[in-house]
Amino acid sequence: MVQPIYLDYNGTTPHDPEVAAAMRPFLETEFGNPSSSHWYGIRPKQAVEAARRQTAALLNCRPEEIVFTSGGTESNNHALKGMARTLKAKGRHIITTAFEHPAVLEVCRHLVDHEGFEATVVAVDGLGMVDPDAVARAIRTDTILISVMHANNEVGTVQPIAEIATIARRHGVVMHTDAAQSAGKIAVDVHALGVDLLSLAGHKLYAPKGVGALFIRTGLLPQVYCHGAGQERGWRAGTENVLEIVGLGKACEVAARDLTANMAQMQAMRDRLHQGLAEQVAAMRLNGHPEHRLPNTVSLAFHNKEANRLLEEIGLAVAASAGAACHADSVSLSHVLEAMQVPLEWAKGTLRFSVGRRTTIEEIDRAVAVVAAAAAQ
Repeated sequence: MVQPIYLDYNGTTPHDPEVAAAMRPFLETEFGNPSSSHWYGIRPKQAVEAARRQTAALLNCRPEEIVFTSGGTESNNHALKGMARTLKAKGRHIITTAFEHPAVLEVCRHLVDHEGFEATVVAVDGLGMVDPDAVARAIRTDTILISVMHANNEVGTVQPIAEIATIARRHGVVMHTDAAQSAGKIAVDVHALGVDLLSLAGHKLYAPKGVGALFIRTGLLPQVYCHGAGQERGWRAGTENVLEIVGLGKACEVAARDLTANMAQMQAMRDRLHQGLAEQVAAMRLNGHPEHRLPNTVSLAFHNKEANRLLEEIGLAVAASAGAACHADSVSLSHVLEAMQVPLEWAKGTLRFSVGRRTTIEEIDRAVAVVAAAAAQ
């Protein structure tokens, strides 16, 4: 059986060969605890710190501003809960958007429902863009934290984070961004963005699942998320996951080194897919911003189709993801499409295709043929 063409790189990515090679010694022979002072702990400790430097280089920050975590969800929890709890004496108002990943929205909901905070959820426009002026209007005297994702996982829209961060800084508000989808696909420079906190997920940039990072700008003191023996300079206790931290570091190094070439390659494959389908499927439209979006992501709505049925039709040949779950008597739309107010007749037939660094022209052309045939039924 021929493997389906993988076009779900926003869901997860395979290990880069260089990442797998870097990890191998720590899977096979380098088993020491990096907290140990003896010989067996020295190399693991050095490897963790090297990975910290590699991760910091991708984000253009100091190594000591990087805390390793178990992934993007933990990084978001640490950033939002930790900062909110630290600043609660100053205020209890948080601003986020209707476009965020559940790893942000659910944290905000928890803080509101269980810890006495208030949250303003800013709307997005029909292209999925957040208006910086809308964020500015939402700021109150008791606002302490703003969280806006860098790039959306479903439609790929890239937000004007630098503008929003400038507004936050002007009002003395801490700014967080979830960069799980943008890191490794576009430039992610914490100084250019102007953010105070940034979350990273390893498995979105060709590193293993179960590892991530949180950038904490020097001087910020979010409440410690996990207590114990004081690893990660006291920010996150627990013996370091050396194997996967090494993988994340190498993935960040590769991403930074090859960013320009990878962006061009992914955009070419994305556009070839979109153009090819547009030529064969008349009743189709793009979800999200046509320009301000990730180079690898295209969310396409097929008029009056059902996404789950389309996935069934293409599933043996193409791996993609749906923007809606259609049942006998109901349609469950993603909150992202709802936030964009995509009409039901389009939203229910939405598929997300996300290409990768090594996606080929041949794969794209085969995928176009398969998807176009399914859409024609």
